[in-house]
Amino acid sequence: MKEQKYIIKDVQSFEPIHIFECGQCFRWDKQIDGSYTGIFGNNVMNVVKQNNNVIFSGICDGDIEKICKEYFDLDRNYEKIKNELSKIDDNVKTSIIYGSGIRILNQDLWETIISFIISANNNIPRIKGIINRISMKYGKEIKWNENKYYTFPTAEELSNATVGDLRALGLGFRDVRVYETTRKILNNEVSLEELKNENDTEKVREALLTLPGVGPKVADCILLFSTLKRFEVFPIDVWVRRVMNDLYIKNPDETKVNKREIEKLAKEKYGDLAGLAQQYLFYWKREA
Repeated sequence: MKEQKYIIKDVQSFEPIHIFECGQCFRWDKQIDGSYTGIFGNNVMNVVKQNNNVIFSGICDGDIEKICKEYFDLDRNYEKIKNELSKIDDNVKTSIIYGSGIRILNQDLWETIISFIISANNNIPRIKGIINRISMKYGKEIKWNENKYYTFPTAEELSNATVGDLRALGLGFRDVRVYETTRKILNNEVSLEELKNENDTEKVREALLTLPGVGPKVADCILLFSTLKRFEVFPIDVWVRRVMNDLYIKNPDETKVNKREIEKLAKEKYGDLAGLAQQYLFYWKREA
């Protein structure tokens, strides 16, 4: 692999801080100069926005332009999506202005499954630490700019880990779940290729829910943030429940707000773009 560079000039709807800090990914780190460096697939990349140009540089397993277009969803018209969502109400419009540069990444399905199992009842710094330790121990090393990076291990590579090995890496109660899910995927009890080829979102969700550690919220995150790309799903966590209650439901006790009530409201208001609306609302509520 060789070092490559790709520049997009006068880009719209692309802010690295919005993309990498909105809770959808765990392997991108902010650098001293404000850029972000991350690893996905067999690629190590630095992303920086200067004026209105985005500069991608790094070691890539293939053509950098093609890789960036696919991973960063660059061929999708987010301006059109934002215009459509902004018409719903002033709350959504405000959240879109706040997180205007969000794009939903096309992340590897296998990595997204394991990453969001790890994310359950966890905070982002700790999730990132666990994923980095797993990758250092079971992934492949890539050197770039005198630094070492590690790919996320394949199911075959991760199957070398025992429950005890995973616990030693800090997974806690998630160790058994990651261990068992790895074996289910490896034994093709749940086929990743079949999930990618299945058009019925409910069937994909049902299959994901058979994996240890995948509950409804984790399943929806996998559906939205991976290459499955189901924009109609609406992952609900404490922040999303809070924002939906504050803006629309207005129950004095937000803990009593029913998940189905939120899902019904999201479907009625946002339709097939519910997942994108969720990201704008989540980022706005959490950051602002």
